[in-house]
Amino acid sequence: MTVRVVIADDQALIRGGFRVLVDGADDLEVVGEASDGEQAVALARSERADVVLMDIRMPGLDGLEATRRISADEDLAGVKVLILTTFELDEYVYLALRAGASGFLGKSVDPDELLAAIRLVAAGEALLSPAATRSLIMSFLAQPSRVAAAGSTVQLHQLTEREREIVSLVAAGLTNDEIAARLFISPMTVKTHVNRSMTKLDLRDRAQLVVAAYQSGLVQVGPLPPGGVPPPV
Repeated sequence: MTVRVVIADDQALIRGGFRVLVDGADDLEVVGEASDGEQAVALARSERADVVLMDIRMPGLDGLEATRRISADEDLAGVKVLILTTFELDEYVYLALRAGASGFLGKSVDPDELLAAIRLVAAGEALLSPAATRSLIMSFLAQPSRVAAAGSTVQLHQLTEREREIVSLVAAGLTNDEIAARLFISPMTVKTHVNRSMTKLDLRDRAQLVVAAYQSGLVQVGPLPPGGVPPPV
C-alpha cells in the first residue's frame, strides 16, 4: 500500500527536494505541497494524506497550529504529522508533539532516515528514539516558565503500577524490545500495556504518551546521564 504524503514548507526549494526524494520511493507518493499551515490542513483532508511533513515556521498559520487542527479533527484521525525543523532544539517542537505530532526530524536528515521515518510514522509508531528528542523535551521542561505556558499537567492516576512503570521507560526513550528485556516480559505484553495506557489517557500516539509522562512528573527532569537516557521515577 502506497503512503500518501503532503509536504508543508514555505520554501519551494525545500519542498521540491523532498518531493523528488519521496517520489523516488516505490511505496511513497507526494500528493500535495503546501506553503503554509492553512494549505497543509486543507491538503491533508482533500488528498486523504497518511503523513504530513510539517515545517513549524511558516507565514500565516504556522506548523504548530496546523498540527493542532489536524489532530483535533476527527475526520483526520488517520493523518500523522512528522515535524521538520532546521533547529535541533526548536522550542516549538515540544509544543507540536504535545499538539499531536508523531515525532520530528532535522531538515539535514539523511535521505534514508527521512524515508524510514515516514514509513514508521505512517505505521502508527512515534519517532522518539533519537537522543535529540529526549534532550528536546527535557530542555523544554527544565524551564518552569515554558512548562506553565504549555498548559495543565496530565494525571496518570488511572494507570496501573505496571503501566506507569512501562510509560516511564517509554519516556526514557526505550523501545518495546528494550523494555521487555529489562522487565523480563514479552514485547507484545509491553505493546499491550502501552496501548492500554494511551487509551486510558485519551492520547493519540506514543509521542503524546512521552509528553504526558514528563508533564505529570512521572519522569523527573534533570541533567542527562551518560548515554542520554533520563532516569524514570
